[in-house]
Amino acid sequence: MPQSHAHPLVYLAGPDVFLPDSARAFEALKAACARHGLQGLEPSDGELPEDFDGTDDERAQRIYEGNIRRIARCDAVLAHVCDFRGLEPDSGTVFEIGYAVALGKPVATYGVTAGSYADRVAAVRPCTPDAQGVLRETASGLMVEGLGQRLNLMLTRSTHLAATFDEALAQLARLLGHGREEQRAP
Repeated sequence: MPQSHAHPLVYLAGPDVFLPDSARAFEALKAACARHGLQGLEPSDGELPEDFDGTDDERAQRIYEGNIRRIARCDAVLAHVCDFRGLEPDSGTVFEIGYAVALGKPVATYGVTAGSYADRVAAVRPCTPDAQGVLRETASGLMVEGLGQRLNLMLTRSTHLAATFDEALAQLARLLGHGREEQRAP
């Protein structure tokens, strides 16, 4: 994959933007990227001035447009897909992953709890296998997606899933031709 930057630019997706000290968290993520020859780019706040007095809708649109531009100019996406307010990743992060995949950019993900998604659902909601052995939520009858995947198959099949941030970052660096061994070569 041809790179558009001296150091491949990696969009850092995930709910880390909601942390009380997100700026410090992103500085640490960007420093780790730099150690792999990559340049991390945190999500945009819409580049809004401090005295922005527009509506919430205007602010939301600016943030959306800013992040779309950032993903489009990046070479890859590194996404934190931890459980967020439930058993699924942050929906904004999932959108960003889908957008990057649609643009043909490699995506590495991390932060998924061990085990299958079906096992995690069954641990917190009453589930029963039906006559064909398909796991279903007892109350609603809805199928619990299985197939042994750690997340919905649309995420596990379109991304490079790793257990930790460091593993995902190393994997993405290799995909972009910037593994640590490449950096040490003369």
